[in-house]
Amino acid sequence: MEWFTDPGYWLGRLVFQRMLAVLYCVAFVVAARQFRALIGARGMLPVPDFVARVPFRAAPSVFQLRYSDRFFASWAWGGALLAAAVAAGAADAVPLWASMVLWAVLWAMYLSIVNVGQTWYSFGWESLLLETGMLAVFLGNAETAPPVPVLYLLRWVLFRVEFGAGLIKMRGDSCWRDLTCLYYHHETQPMPGPLSWFFHRLPKPVHRVEVAANHVAQLALPVLLFAPQPVAGWAAAAMVVTQLWLVLSGNFAWLNWLTITLALSALAPAWWRPATPPGTPPPWFEAVVIAATVGVLLLSYRPARNLVSRQQRMNTSYESLHLVNSYGAFGSITRVRREIVVEGTADAVTGPDTVWLAYEFHGKPGDVRRLPRQFAPYHLRLDWLMWFAALSPAYARSWFVPFVERLLANDRDALRLLRTNPFPDVPPARVRARVFRYRFTTWRELRETGAWWHRTEEGDFLRPMALSPVTDVPGRP
Repeated sequence: MEWFTDPGYWLGRLVFQRMLAVLYCVAFVVAARQFRALIGARGMLPVPDFVARVPFRAAPSVFQLRYSDRFFASWAWGGALLAAAVAAGAADAVPLWASMVLWAVLWAMYLSIVNVGQTWYSFGWESLLLETGMLAVFLGNAETAPPVPVLYLLRWVLFRVEFGAGLIKMRGDSCWRDLTCLYYHHETQPMPGPLSWFFHRLPKPVHRVEVAANHVAQLALPVLLFAPQPVAGWAAAAMVVTQLWLVLSGNFAWLNWLTITLALSALAPAWWRPATPPGTPPPWFEAVVIAATVGVLLLSYRPARNLVSRQQRMNTSYESLHLVNSYGAFGSITRVRREIVVEGTADAVTGPDTVWLAYEFHGKPGDVRRLPRQFAPYHLRLDWLMWFAALSPAYARSWFVPFVERLLANDRDALRLLRTNPFPDVPPARVRARVFRYRFTTWRELRETGAWWHRTEEGDFLRPMALSPVTDVPGRP
């Protein structure tokens, strides 16, 4: 079938697959390095407890059948190694069927992690990686020209990511409609980057232009993805530019890079052709791709209906395999940044003269003189959940006290999630958490103090807590 493949997308497929494999590798490394404290057997939300109450059909995972920390570590590092091999070209060096198996194994391995990750894996980019990874199974390799149905399914994913985000903004916070949201967003976003302070200090007219450009990128350009070339390619290229702007202005794990990866699959440069044109795919491959396409279209009913619903939902999976999902981000913008500062003391008896020392996190703001760092596409899961906890204690109800208990025990795995431990030799006697209001300093404040942030205390998040009863001043828990 001549319509089934298009050799012009050979380069787009190559770049897409290699970048996707790199992002898979990052995701597996994140899981391997962070799981013990978060979901390990002695973690804050242990996998064994989760699988004991959630049936396999609701959360299919290899860890439903067996779990140990050693097995999970082997699984995650194994996934990272496999993804690195695919990024280096392994899937193009094997027969077509074996290439499909490699991509399917990556998808199944990461699905097993996401489905037991609980709150720590509740982000939209987890489902986006899985949905995109499943489509990669049917994209073929260097043996065959890229199948057109799968190329359009990738554009359908990109359309839902961008258009869904655009609609949720227009239906949500009024600041998106009056073009003022970026007066606040660079300062109040979950994890600012090293340039966020400078973005925040841009003139307000520039912020309004930023918002207007965002609306164009998310509400107009996605429609053009289904236009003939070169219109679709130019629309995708413009999306890449807007995503790179977001990469510069903040840390959003692999969301922006995965969106860029999807957009690159829509590029078909006329100046690039492989030295040896890929061959015609075998009939069995065509049949499998057509069946997969029909399946995705059937599963797209609820995500498509969600786009036109007045009660549009963000980042929703409709089945446990995360095959076709709904996306969206920042339907509302916080005007004030609040941060939870966690502190410990060596004093068993606390009072007005108690010296409290702060734990510093890798990514989230703490020390006002520390410039935010760039971590994306690496994902600091605890730092992100701390941002949500500052919005409402309900976000932290299941894990914050277990986190503090591990600090009180100087738990090695929990401390690895932090940048500094002020009690390297002896655990603290008590730990508390306070809420502060943070704002970026002005140019003048930065010159005079060297501080990137200014903060004021608002109150307690968790009053001083100990592992065992100790004598304390009256009125203290």
